[in-house]
Amino acid sequence: METKERILTCIVCPRGCRLSVTLEDGKPVSVTGNSCKRGLDYAINECTHPMRTLTSTVRVEGGGVISVKTTSPIPKEKMFAAMEELNRVTAPKSTVAGDALIKGIAGTDVDLVATEDA
Repeated sequence: METKERILTCIVCPRGCRLSVTLEDGKPVSVTGNSCKRGLDYAINECTHPMRTLTSTVRVEGGGVISVKTTSPIPKEKMFAAMEELNRVTAPKSTVAGDALIKGIAGTDVDLVATEDA
């Protein structure tokens, strides 16, 4: 059995707790340093299935760019595939904040939406 320690800084709330996660064979068996249950959940998820919200920009037809983001976090391992899809998108001039530009980005059930008007 391989035991490792992973040190994380919790990003769930402004406290930024320093978390220590003990992993046995890649599975979390203990978490210390968290001030609340959200920190515990964050540490376990970060070590087993990390998720990220994608924020970026896309081109607008006729010129310029607008900001975009995913409607919820996606698996970290799908970020490069999501960026490849995003790089192929051009938003219509009629785009308004909240419009879905890509539905089910990178094979997930998460949409990429505009966060501002074109």
